Amino acid sequence: MREAMRDRINAALKAAQDGGDKRRCATLRLVQTAVKDREAAARENGKDGVNENEVIEILQKMVRQRETSAVEFESGGQLDLAEQERTEQDIIREFLPAQLSDEEMRVLCEETVKDIDAHGLRDIGRCMSELKTRYPGKMDFVQASCYVKDMLRSDGNGQSAKEPDGDAKP
Repeated sequence: MREAMRDRINAALKAAQDGGDKRRCATLRLVQTAVKDREAAARENGKDGVNENEVIEILQKMVRQRETSAVEFESGGQLDLAEQERTEQDIIREFLPAQLSDEEMRVLCEETVKDIDAHGLRDIGRCMSELKTRYPGKMDFVQASCYVKDMLRSDGNGQSAKEPDGDAKP
């Protein structure tokens, strides 16, 4: 499956080269380099390369980096550079699985919390691990973590999960 992702990236790079799209070529080369670097590091540690989920993680990280850079460029008044970062983001996102909407993500987080019978903030790790297993690459796990924290702070009727007797402090 790892090869399928590489094949898609290589085909997109070839098409960009044929079409003369320099920005797209540069971005896809960056993607290829990031994957190759991670793969080399994995082999040095005795692993057999990277799997598709790891490639997705690499791409998600690249998207987040570009979002951060775009915001910084915008706040610094460098709108042309911010636009360039956003263009790169869009190119990288083409290779990511379709992302769940905020509402879909919230519902799936609720289901997961119920499924694993999580009751407090100490269960965030278990919930996030389960979400990553069930929905790899399909949701923003930083946002999902916020949803899970909110759910675990409250037991569903407004009471604090840490203080089940109803004496929650404001």
